[in-house]
This record gives sequence, C-alpha cells and structure tokens, in this order.
Amino acid sequence: MDAAAATAVRSDSKKARIYEGSKDPKRAAFYEKISQRDLAPLWEVLKGLVSKEPKVICDPAIWRFDEVKSLVIEGGGLLTAQEAERRVLVLENPALRGQSKITNSLFAGLQLILPGEIAGAHRHTASAIRLILDGEGAYTQVDGEKTIMKYGDFVLTPNWTAHDHGNESKVPMIWLDVLDMPTVNFFGTSFSEHLDDTVQNTARVDNDSLWRFGSGVLPDGTDTSSIQSPVINYAYERVRPILDRMKKTGEPDKHHGYRLRYANPFNGGWSLPTMGANLSLLPANFKSEAYRSTDGTIFVCLEGKGATKIGNETLEWGPRDVFVAPTWAPYSHAVKGGEAVLFSISDRPAQEALGIWRELN
Repeated sequence: MDAAAATAVRSDSKKARIYEGSKDPKRAAFYEKISQRDLAPLWEVLKGLVSKEPKVICDPAIWRFDEVKSLVIEGGGLLTAQEAERRVLVLENPALRGQSKITNSLFAGLQLILPGEIAGAHRHTASAIRLILDGEGAYTQVDGEKTIMKYGDFVLTPNWTAHDHGNESKVPMIWLDVLDMPTVNFFGTSFSEHLDDTVQNTARVDNDSLWRFGSGVLPDGTDTSSIQSPVINYAYERVRPILDRMKKTGEPDKHHGYRLRYANPFNGGWSLPTMGANLSLLPANFKSEAYRSTDGTIFVCLEGKGATKIGNETLEWGPRDVFVAPTWAPYSHAVKGGEAVLFSISDRPAQEALGIWRELN
C-alpha cells in the first residue's frame, strides 16, 4: 500500500459512525467533530455494550462422528503430519464461520494421526485437552511424560507445556482437541515454539503423573501452587466407575444426572484455569429439567443415545457425537433407552475467576 492509499484509509477510519441520534443535524455535526479525535458517544452505543441478558452469538450445532469420520480420514491422504504440523478439521460454529471457534472462547477440532506418524514437539500459550474418540495405542508426551491414549481418556497439555504425539498402533487415531485459543488471542498473548527434537526424551514412567499426584497422596516437597493440574491423563477406565458408585449412593441432579468434575489435585479446583470439564452419567430414560448458564458448553457422547433440546432446536446424539449449547441458551437432555454418558467442557473456570459466571435453573 502506497502513502496516498494509507492516508485515505486513515481518513476513512475517522469518519463518524451512523448513529440513531445522527438524524439531528447538531448531533451529527458533533459526532463528526469528535470522530476526528478518535472519540465516540457512549450514549449511542450503550444498549449494545451492556445488554439485559447475555447475547447468544453462537448457534446450537452437532457433528455426528459417523458422518465426519470419513472426511477426517480423507484429509489424512491429502497431506502428511509434517506438512500439516497438526492434521485437524476445525469444528466451526455455524454462526462463527471462518473464525476457528466452536464457542465465543473455545476452539475445537478433530485431530488425526495415522499409524507410524509423529506430530512433532512444540508448545504454546494456549492450553489444550484431548478427548480420545477412535482407535487405541497412540501416545501423547507432555514435558517428558508419555501416556498411551484410549477411548474416553481426558488428556491435558497445559499452557506452555511441550507436547508431541505419535501413533505406534496399526489403526488411525482420532481425538477431539479443545483449546482456549480464542481467549488467549483476545488478550493478544499468543506465543508458540517448536522444540529442537521432534520427539521428546521421556524422563518418567508412562502415566507417572496420575499415580504420583492423582492417588490421594503427594510426594514430599511437591510444589502445589500450580493453577493447572499436574495429571496428564485422566484415564476413562479409572474415572467411569466413579459414576456407577455415585449412582448407587444418591439421587441424580435434576439437570446433570450423576456428574463429576475433573479436578486439580493440588487445590481441588478445575483441571485448567481457563477450561473446565465434567463427566455425567444420565440414567436410563432420564429427562433433565431445563438449565442455562453463561458458559457455552461443548458436549460429547461417550455412551448411549439421547437428544438435547437447546432453545427451540433438538439435537439427537449417539456415541462420539460432538454438540454445543451456546451461552445462556436453555438446554435439557433426554436419554433414549439405557443410560448414557456425556463429557462436557466449557470456559466456566475463567468466568468464575472473573466473577461473571451465572446459572439459571
């Protein structure tokens, strides 16, 4: 862009916006004058900035695994893991196309790694979770710890932790990635770094963090001040039976069924400061009461079948399907037949830290 064009762009940017009050000639002249000093009248925009209720920007949406799996696999034949760095199909909310967002604050995508492939080591300021959906035997390494991933496992790569992936099995592996990337980008704090080595040299026994920190004990000298969980993999085979124990000893919550929270063993808080995850067991033929909250929520069905009414729209789901309930949109679940298990994740921890999270039930 030459100097004249740049000057024209700057000139255009200082033109007064068209406000409702601009119909008054005196106000219009005033707005034009203050615009030249990069000023704007709050009284003209206040209703849009401070609404009576949260604005629902996202749409309810569902990605049925049986319909998209073939597309994920097809993408694997178009470019290598090295070319892509991370071979992921982004789950774009229909109302936010082109923004790489599934909710206002979260990114989600389906990642593929084929047998024998390696996704090289890097790190970034965005935190990530992996929920394993298809295949078994691939691994993730996080800051020198390796974990073999199985269906339903909840794998963390917290902020600025080095991580790489590899598939030593004979079948493709697909998992759901959820990152707080839109939140990090909103603050303008995105950094990333590639490691010198494609694969980290693991220093600890596989799944060491779960046994070291997730067994009700802590080694002497452990620094427990971290606001993100030290556990790399919350294995589904260990977590799922807890829901059955809860079912035997109490009544289900009218909104969420029997629900547990993935916790940071250091402080009992959320596993990550920006994203919080839950696992819910919905009993056979369970019908929840309507619920709404300010955190737009991503759900994944791990077992069973059902339908969720979100606003005026009903989404039917089954195993491995991913769906999203937007901010402040009322939703209710209905199980079809036998019991179902739903994983969910949202930005609730970040909202709670800021004191802005609300729910209505």
